[in-house]
Amino acid sequence: MCGIAGFTHFTGNMGNLATLKRMGQSIIHRGPDAGKEYLDEYVGLAHRRLAIIDLSELGVQPMVSHDGHYIIAFNGEIYNFQSLREELVKTGYPFKSHSDTEVILALYARDGIKMLDSINGMFAFALWDTRSKKLLIARDRMGKKPLYYLRTAKQFAFASEIKALLTLPDVPKDIRLDAVHDFFAYQYIPDPKTIFTDIHKLPPGHFMWISEQGIEIEQYWDVSFKHTSNQSETELTAELLKLATERTKDRMVSDVPLGAFLSGGIDSSGVVAMMALNSHTPVKTCSIGFDDKKFNETEFAQEVADKYHTEHHEFTVHQNVADNLENIVSYFDEPFADPSLVPTFFVSELARSQVTVAIAGDGGDEVFAGYEKYTTDDIENKLRQKFPLAIRQHIFPKLANLFAKSEYPLFRKAKTLLTSLSLEPAMGFYLTNAQIEDRLWQRLASDKTKQILGQYHPSTFTLDAYARSDGPDHLSKILYTDMKTYLPGGILVKVDRMSMANSLEVRAPLLDKDIVEFAATLPSHLKFNKGEKKYILKQAFKPLLPDGILYRKKMGFSVPLASWLRVEIKALAEDYLFTKSQGIQQFFDMQVVQELWIQHQTQKADHATVLWSMLMFQMWWFRYMQSTEETNTSL
Repeated sequence: MCGIAGFTHFTGNMGNLATLKRMGQSIIHRGPDAGKEYLDEYVGLAHRRLAIIDLSELGVQPMVSHDGHYIIAFNGEIYNFQSLREELVKTGYPFKSHSDTEVILALYARDGIKMLDSINGMFAFALWDTRSKKLLIARDRMGKKPLYYLRTAKQFAFASEIKALLTLPDVPKDIRLDAVHDFFAYQYIPDPKTIFTDIHKLPPGHFMWISEQGIEIEQYWDVSFKHTSNQSETELTAELLKLATERTKDRMVSDVPLGAFLSGGIDSSGVVAMMALNSHTPVKTCSIGFDDKKFNETEFAQEVADKYHTEHHEFTVHQNVADNLENIVSYFDEPFADPSLVPTFFVSELARSQVTVAIAGDGGDEVFAGYEKYTTDDIENKLRQKFPLAIRQHIFPKLANLFAKSEYPLFRKAKTLLTSLSLEPAMGFYLTNAQIEDRLWQRLASDKTKQILGQYHPSTFTLDAYARSDGPDHLSKILYTDMKTYLPGGILVKVDRMSMANSLEVRAPLLDKDIVEFAATLPSHLKFNKGEKKYILKQAFKPLLPDGILYRKKMGFSVPLASWLRVEIKALAEDYLFTKSQGIQQFFDMQVVQELWIQHQTQKADHATVLWSMLMFQMWWFRYMQSTEETNTSL
């Protein structure tokens, strides 16, 4: 796992070796083991290395092909590199190293852009073709590894993190106001936007060519739900366990110490079980707990650790959130507000004290329908079908408005339900995901903010992804939607930043392309079966895990957020929200923010989500924007 950065000179002189060194130094946490640069009259490449495979000097990057035609800066891991290498050796390619990086160079020399179809892994790389004078930048299928790029009339640069781009001179820091709205709706900013007008994300499963002729972006992979398997449940369950075991074994290849995250949930427990059955030594496992028992899963993690005799390590988050929060949030270069970023940082820190690589259960919920919101959505869809469209569209909104005037939690839930039922399924799913209600946004946003935004609404991302899905039913379409929005924009960003903050590589076998593609062929009732989430995954893991792990109520990687804002981080939050002269004051009515804060502190209402999002925005602002004299906003 590493960090990459670079630029081209096609539209103007972007810098020199010192510029590249600054870019690399800004992301040294991603690769503390080595750093190197490449520069010619067309491009500059910088690389920071976290050595995992082939620890020798032969694995240092940017790496040049044996004939000097191609140069690459690569971040990630290719899990099938050994079999690909054997193929290429037979064709006579003269390998100098045993790294997966050189395999990419060799594949490109043989297959060109088609090489992307062959590699299976998590990656973001920049490959300079000295013969065609074209720079190829590509990102993995699911979006495990990040890739940002700066594009203006006179500038093109790219990096693993935005902070590397901000080291360049004269980078515009104009704020996208629609991205601000997106952030408060989702708690992250969806691809391909960033908070900055001129900085973008390369979407997962895409590549781009950069040359003197300009920039071309293309999609090379997408997951299809079109073909449904007609195999029996028994056959599919056996195939899933076999595939999951093989892909977990693939991720156990490492030249450095390796372990696992263990939350005590189905996904991480299953991964640890598969690791333990394929390891000659005890697996090192790491768990995070909380003093508040409602959020503490360590007893379940310990049960799995005991069953598989792992070398288990545990850390409890006591009263140390306020002391660490500013440092933790500093690793996000744009606003990000998933509260589980805090325990993810601590479990990464704990794991890094023991290992350099950790295997995790990420992806199980999106791929096999594991979230509670899928249950909510299923109930709402069944209710939709019981009422005529005319009643849903004309009567329900009026009832919802009546309930909205009450502060009673039950009435507010009724309002939310009625509003959702009045809408089509895709928009109803957006409401299930949304972290802020439109009514509250309208109260919070300043008149100027609302005027600039006009008719813009963040649901666009959910609705567009839903419409692109080729799935045969609603569940398939919302799983596709989450794989294209919440997974790469939220879950994977959180894991990447918090693990890389601790120079830790995290691998996720349940997000292997073969598992994702296989799961997409499963009939929906094998994922969500009469209210039971992740049905087939539980069936596959039945030989490995006790029923107490498989069938207990899902807790998720949650935190006691409402309590934190009233006690542990109250003083910190008040300082950021109400004593600063910039940031949220430019976009929101501070009188309404103050009102929400008082209601939350007096426990008249729970506004934890929106107040936390406000705090995360402010903490980002004062790290990345406070030195900016004037802030422009645009759509």
